[in-house]
Amino acid sequence: MQISINYIAKWQVKNNPKYKWTTCKKLVNTNTGKEIIKTTFGNGKEPGYYIDGTFIKCKDLKDFIELIPKKEYCPF
Repeated sequence: MQISINYIAKWQVKNNPKYKWTTCKKLVNTNTGKEIIKTTFGNGKEPGYYIDGTFIKCKDLKDFIELIPKKEYCPF
């Protein structure tokens, strides 16, 4: 049995666009299709995400994310 779930991506990591946040606030690796789980670091005091092996704190995410740019139509 196979079940498909569709998410709408709204934000992405600036320097690594394969990681995208959905409108329901889930972080997904679009290359593998897996959800990245929020974890803690430093005795459970700093919540954040491991993105490509580096830990990014939730409070620092504003500096690392951007809205996904809309693609402009170009006929050439």
